[in-house]
Amino acid sequence: MINLPKNNALLHLLIGAVMISFSGVWVKVSHVPPTVSAFYRVFFGGLMLLVVAVMKREAFWQGRRFLGWGLLCGFFFALDLGLYHYAVHYVGPGLGTILPNFQVFILAAVGVVFLGEKLRLTYVMSVPLALLGLFLVVGVDWPALAADYRLGVFCGLGAAACYAGFLLSIRKLQSDQQGITFFSVLTVVSLTTAGYLALEVVRIGAGFTIPDNQTLLALIALGLFSQFVGWLLITNALPHIRASLSGLVLLLQPALAFVWDVLFFQRPTSLLNWAGVVIALIAIYLGTYQTNNTAKR
Repeated sequence: MINLPKNNALLHLLIGAVMISFSGVWVKVSHVPPTVSAFYRVFFGGLMLLVVAVMKREAFWQGRRFLGWGLLCGFFFALDLGLYHYAVHYVGPGLGTILPNFQVFILAAVGVVFLGEKLRLTYVMSVPLALLGLFLVVGVDWPALAADYRLGVFCGLGAAACYAGFLLSIRKLQSDQQGITFFSVLTVVSLTTAGYLALEVVRIGAGFTIPDNQTLLALIALGLFSQFVGWLLITNALPHIRASLSGLVLLLQPALAFVWDVLFFQRPTSLLNWAGVVIALIAIYLGTYQTNNTAKR
């Protein structure tokens, strides 16, 4: 881990959040099924991580226990990315990115129920706020929504649950190991996730063909900025910034994702929808006080 002055750490965090905010855009403009774009995200990103890790002579093998937890992390992350990419496909990059960030509420609930953590008032307030915000963003007439749109909402919420599982398992993986960096962990998890997603691509018969240059560039950008550079910038900066500020800065990621959806894909958005976005983001921020975790898509 690099020691950063606070100002540099904050800048790295901002840049990382902006980079990852484009994840949904790259998914949307690529002309491949969601599972295929999810595979190439971790495949390209994992290869980039592997090259740097080998150059740094990072250690990867830490025994069977490490491998077991790495496989579990990869499994949860594969489910998370697959569902997230489907959510982007069905409801767009904006809402598709906001929904998985609801993982903060799941993590907080796990902490209270299973880990004996104290229930905070901010969490009690955040849950109904989040539901209200979601209600306003999705629309007040749920039965009138298209079936694919409703499926996309469920995919986004499913991604939140899977991402919570990923964060819990990767926390356990790191706590059990001595002398291994998060860089190595991220490399192992990325390539393990790529393996799971490759199996799913084969199972559904989607194929690995990249049909055009636009798709190739979008998938490379997804791997480079979302899985490699953006995540490393954020991970390296977080220890140097207080949790409340880092949680606030990282809200730029889902907020900007919604803005990109409106600007680039002409998402129809009313004032009521914008109000829902603001309320949902406030709720997510309040939820971070219970978990001290941050969201990265």
